[in-house]
Formats: sequence, structure tokens, C-alpha cells
Amino acid sequence: MNDLARSVERVMRLAPVIPVLVIEDPDHALPIAEALVAGGLPALEVTLRTPCAIDAIKAMKQVPGAVVGAGTVLNPDDLARALDAGAEFIVSPGLTPALGQAAVESGVPYLPGTANASDMMLALDLGLSRLKFFPAMANGGVPALKAIASAFGQLRFCPTGGITPANAPEWLALDAVICVGGSWMVPKGKPDIARIEADARLAAQLLDKEKAL
Repeated sequence: MNDLARSVERVMRLAPVIPVLVIEDPDHALPIAEALVAGGLPALEVTLRTPCAIDAIKAMKQVPGAVVGAGTVLNPDDLARALDAGAEFIVSPGLTPALGQAAVESGVPYLPGTANASDMMLALDLGLSRLKFFPAMANGGVPALKAIASAFGQLRFCPTGGITPANAPEWLALDAVICVGGSWMVPKGKPDIARIEADARLAAQLLDKEKAL
């Protein structure tokens, strides 16, 4: 395992679930982060899908114990904006040579999106071995990743897309899976902070065993 893999794996092993967050009101960012961290989910992926995403990253970084990253990073410009905001890890829905090279050169923990064997081979060419499997359910679910991962014994994954409390345990049971990404803890609309913390606590308990590589 190289240094790139070690750095992103440290983030992946903070909890069994990385919350995938679409923040539409910057005033919601701080209380959402506080609730998730209090519930045992410190790694927070703020997607760059809304105009206030960068401000949300900056706000969430104020929460003790929070490890705040940027998701939906599409190109080197997005990467630069996220790093300027203080993002501690980067997640993308796919992988291109330009973004992959820029992320590797930056040294930031990077979780690129992959959907098939060709994506995974590109990741390996760039020195990346800790990957997002996306969209997980639309790509064939657990059977698909299990089949693909059998050809890539050195890779480990964070499946994201269609993950729920009901199917997360099946994903986490795969040897190739370290954690999953999910959005169910923070639904759209005005946040119910007590409910978010309660759901985070349940999510933090999904993995009841330490996985050895």
C-alpha cells in the first residue's frame, strides 16, 4: 500500500458510513456537522452541487473532530476550490486522467469514482487503490462489485449511490469494502438535528467487526 492509499484509508476507516451531504442553506452546515460527529460519523463529504458548498465546508471545519471533504469534484478547478476551502479529502463521481493526476500531485486523500474494470485500471495506473464504486446499486449492486473486485485484489472500495440502512450491512460484509457512502442521515429540507444524530449513531454501529486487509 502506498502513501496515497494509506492517507485515504485513514479517512475511510473513521466510520462505516461517510455521509454524503447536499447543503442548500449555509446556516444548516454547522448544526448538521455537529450532529453527525456527535453521532459517531466524523468524515463528512460536502458535495459541490450547491452554490453554498464551499461556505459549508468552511463552516463544518469548525466542528471539533470533523474531517471535512469535498464531493462531486469534477475537474482540477473544482479540486483547487475545494482545497482552498480547506477540504481534507476529495471525492469524485468518476475518474479522468486530468483530475486524477492533479489530485495525486496535490497529495490530498482522494477517493475517485469508478464503475467498471476500465475505471479501476486507470486508477491503478495513477497509483490509486482506494476507490468509490458509483452508482453502486445502479451498477448491479453487491453481485457486480463482488465479481469485479475479484479481479483486483489490491483494491478497496466505498460503494455510494442507493445505499440504505437496510442494504449497507450486505455491502460492508464484502472483504473489498471498507465503508459506504450514504445520504439517508440528512434528508432534504430543514434539518431535524436530533433525528440526524440518532440516525448517525445507528449508522456508526453498522460495522461490528474490524476488517483486516
